[in-house]
Amino acid sequence: MNERLAWIIGIVAAVVIGGGLYLARNRLNPEPAAAPPVESEAPPAEPRVQHPVPEPPATAAPEPLPALGESDAPVRDALNGTVGAEPIAQWLVPDGIVRRFVATVDNLPRKKVAATVRPLKGVPGTFAVAGQDEETLTLDEKNYARYVPLMKALEGVEAKQLAATYLRFYPLMQESYEGLGYPSRYFNDRMVEVIDHLLATPDVQGPVRLAQPHVLYEFADPKLEALSAGQKALIRIGPQNARILKGKLRELRTEITRKGATQAATQPATQPATQPATPPRQ
Repeated sequence: MNERLAWIIGIVAAVVIGGGLYLARNRLNPEPAAAPPVESEAPPAEPRVQHPVPEPPATAAPEPLPALGESDAPVRDALNGTVGAEPIAQWLVPDGIVRRFVATVDNLPRKKVAATVRPLKGVPGTFAVAGQDEETLTLDEKNYARYVPLMKALEGVEAKQLAATYLRFYPLMQESYEGLGYPSRYFNDRMVEVIDHLLATPDVQGPVRLAQPHVLYEFADPKLEALSAGQKALIRIGPQNARILKGKLRELRTEITRKGATQAATQPATQPATQPATPPRQ
């Protein structure tokens, strides 16, 4: 499995749970009508970078990155040639790939992740519940099987390959993150923060009880219902799938926080010469 295939699996790893976040009638947690504005507490004027990305190995010079606004076609073409046109057409949202990835990562710890920012199309199949009344209503374990193909693909990816691809495209991710309204923030810090947040998701064994106070389903346990969109989705994909995803996230975290990068860094990474000095805002 080469670097290009790792790129699509990298998207899957970060947003496979986001792929099922658009839940229509009789599904958990409906999306807002439009992508919510990104809001956050004002960061310090010069925040210190906590997790500078490791410097790439001294090998042959990598190919120049495309401009962020022109990156969709090269990414899709690479994936079509490696993974195949049919699965790419089936799974990948064809526009704004990098921007969608960054926005989804940033929003997973929030209460909602709008379908308008996800990089993958919805997981096939319909949301299913078991039970006939309020006392027996549970999340049907048949839902877990919908995510098994993605988890099997993810399980076969080396974390080093995944990290190498992440680092290869990191300047575009940083530019996109700044374009969300974080001109002084560092995307790798956010990535690590989000991974840690997802790893803190409680492990739920046995039937997951649901409630239906109105049209839409909710988790019956108030503690589960209060979790973030990303953590709820980790529960919704089932304990076995969550175990696989958490394991890969731990491996990825190790790779993208390795020592050796410039520890004195206090500002976001400098954009490459091919990138505009000020990224466009979305």
